[in-house]
Amino acid sequence: MAKESHGIREGDPVASCAASLDGDENEGPSEVLMSVLAQHGQVGLSFYDSRDCSMHFMLDAADNKDLQLLGRVIQEISPNVVIASAKQERNMVQFIRELGSNPNYRPEVVVYPSADFGVEVSKQRLLSAHLPFLPSSITEKEKITYLSSCILFDSVLMMRSIGGLLKCLDRRRVGVELEDSSVGVPIFQLLTYTLNDIVYIDRDTYSALQIFKSELHPSVYKLQSGVKEGLSLYGILNRCRCKYGSKLLRQWFHRPTRDLSVLRRRQEVVRYFTSPHNSDVMNTLQNFLRNIGNIPTLLYKMSLTHTKVCDWQSLYKTVYSAVGIRDTVRSLPQTIHLFREISEGFTDNLHYIATLISKVVDFEGSLAENRFTVKPNVDPAIDEKKRTMMGLSDFLTDVARAELENLDSRFSACSVIYIPLIGFLLSVPRLPGMLEKENFEIEGLDFIFVSEERLHYRSARTKELDNMLGDLHSDIKDMERAVMTQLQATVLQRSSCLYKVLSLCAELDCLMALAQASQNYGYCSPTLTANCRLILHQSRHPLLELCLPVCVANPCISSETEGKVKVLTGPNSSGKSIYLKQVGLIVFMALIGSDVPAKEAEIGLVDAIFTRMHSRESVSVGLSTFMIDVNQMSYALNYSTGKSLVLVDEFGKGTNTVDGLSLLAACLNHWLRRAPSECPVVVLATNFHSVLQLGLLPQSPLLSLLTLETAVDGEELVFLYQLKEGICQSSYAANIATLAGLQPTLVQRGVEVSELYRTGQTIKRIDQPSGDEQINRCKGVVEKFLALDLDDLSVDLVRFMKKELLPIGEGL
Repeated sequence: MAKESHGIREGDPVASCAASLDGDENEGPSEVLMSVLAQHGQVGLSFYDSRDCSMHFMLDAADNKDLQLLGRVIQEISPNVVIASAKQERNMVQFIRELGSNPNYRPEVVVYPSADFGVEVSKQRLLSAHLPFLPSSITEKEKITYLSSCILFDSVLMMRSIGGLLKCLDRRRVGVELEDSSVGVPIFQLLTYTLNDIVYIDRDTYSALQIFKSELHPSVYKLQSGVKEGLSLYGILNRCRCKYGSKLLRQWFHRPTRDLSVLRRRQEVVRYFTSPHNSDVMNTLQNFLRNIGNIPTLLYKMSLTHTKVCDWQSLYKTVYSAVGIRDTVRSLPQTIHLFREISEGFTDNLHYIATLISKVVDFEGSLAENRFTVKPNVDPAIDEKKRTMMGLSDFLTDVARAELENLDSRFSACSVIYIPLIGFLLSVPRLPGMLEKENFEIEGLDFIFVSEERLHYRSARTKELDNMLGDLHSDIKDMERAVMTQLQATVLQRSSCLYKVLSLCAELDCLMALAQASQNYGYCSPTLTANCRLILHQSRHPLLELCLPVCVANPCISSETEGKVKVLTGPNSSGKSIYLKQVGLIVFMALIGSDVPAKEAEIGLVDAIFTRMHSRESVSVGLSTFMIDVNQMSYALNYSTGKSLVLVDEFGKGTNTVDGLSLLAACLNHWLRRAPSECPVVVLATNFHSVLQLGLLPQSPLLSLLTLETAVDGEELVFLYQLKEGICQSSYAANIATLAGLQPTLVQRGVEVSELYRTGQTIKRIDQPSGDEQINRCKGVVEKFLALDLDDLSVDLVRFMKKELLPIGEGL
């Protein structure tokens, strides 16, 4: 059975194993082979440890451009071999290059063709892998079923990395080098890997809690490629003003943390900006943040000397705004860690870059000429040539007047012009007799071209001007390009401060966005603790309250020894699912440092959030809906710890009632029999009231029975949505069916059948006649029989029996 392996920490089975192995000097060093893929801002990896023959895999996770997450994994695992695909994105290639140039740690890098990392290839290699803990008689279908309960096949990058890893294991025959070729490399354990303090949340949980929700863009021009964020937690909290703020916030959502120091760092900033007294400061900072541009792209263009005028404008706005942010933040309390980092990290290099760009770049001239131009007094040589260009018009007029005196008397006017890349030319009107090219020849002049009824020549004087003044325009462009190159080099030398700006501005943007959402929606700052307490007073669903005029607030209270397993019963549509999601969303919000929708909140930081809510169909896995439900429940049962949160909605309804009830009772008993410190916080909603009415659960202080209040007003069922202790005695299915619009006759028949079934009476079909009707029919048949003349040979008794008696027998 697959288990979870976190980054090494005290108390974990993996930590204990690692500690004992490190301390054992008699055995040789273990060889760790890691396969990794990075694509579209996501990273997926797997690795094999030859010491205990275990294969670990990390679900696809968001990472930044510098692949900091991947670097953190490699730093913690320290693999001997890194396996990569020959087809990789630029940042992954750079990462591997830097990894190979590290003098302190230099793993072997193995590159395989991208075909070896295909999804189907990986699945086939996984099915063919040597898994000694499985029986040899297991079929391929049974093996798929088992593996799907251990490995999330939908995590594409992770699955592809497994293909490359298994190929390398087979090629190198790790641990079985001297064995027969038919002996495969053994894999004794399949372990999920996560980093320290990163809360485990799978894709189903993100979907069930509606943390993200992508929708097609409403514009007809973007229906195929454009998506927008729908009603989701990310959608209502993302009020970031710059692009990188939104990207960082999304990364926080993908990697919620239980690191108290990180969360308290975020909380102190959110708490500062939620104060109404600081709203003006927040508006000022947000206005500056709107001008923070795409710094990595700008610096990349500079390194290639592909910088355009708009890029210089964007960089200038970015640096100027960063200086404004620094100056504003320096007036704020420096006891807040982020403010202090900005004050110290935004160095004078920013002011230097901003001043330098302001003095050098002529933005108006650059936009007019659509190229980089410099301001006066930057380069005396450029200024001199520009002055020459500016006085060139009057000078050329004088030259033209002198040239006209030496021209044929047929020409009454001429002009001297300057054309970049061609030089100075004498331009004369085309005479009526000049029809063919042979007629263009003029003594003492070299014909160049004809244009718009004017002939252009190079004379001795224009040649002299070319030699004396040169190609002014090209010279100025070349000289200004040299200035731009020098300016780019200066900026690139100070690029470290720009990356610092990007990181800290993105964090500031995220935290101000969370603070603004807290102000607008009336959130409170939760008290975060390392224990397993969960105390919510008057908590609300953050999405539902935006859709309804009135939202009923409810509590959720559990301590480390009491009320950790909550069984919630109630009619359909009474709000059970909403309550489950409400608890999950509030805990999730606390794990990213956000305020939460409640009057008061104390939240113990969890290590994982598991859900069994939505049945996710998957053609690639080939499992039934019920099997997928069981897999989700299996993850919660196998991987949950005493610091996990488990949300279960209507588990067991996808199969036979008795079987579903039995499975539900077994799961609850499994958790309730754990020690209080090992039992997760479980909130479970069910319509299987029998699990409580039949006494299938043990008496335990960990168990808390809850229901949602309803009231019956005549024939109408009224939902109060108020949580209280107790058990729901009826599902009120008939009332809910009536509210849904079913015909009264159908509802009444349903009530009759339910009552007969509950009391053990015979259920009669509604198309059968009543008892009185049957008696009257029997009397009619008897009268007809007595009226028959049996002496009449034409009477057919057999036909009479079939016609009259058989229908009565069928009715009985």
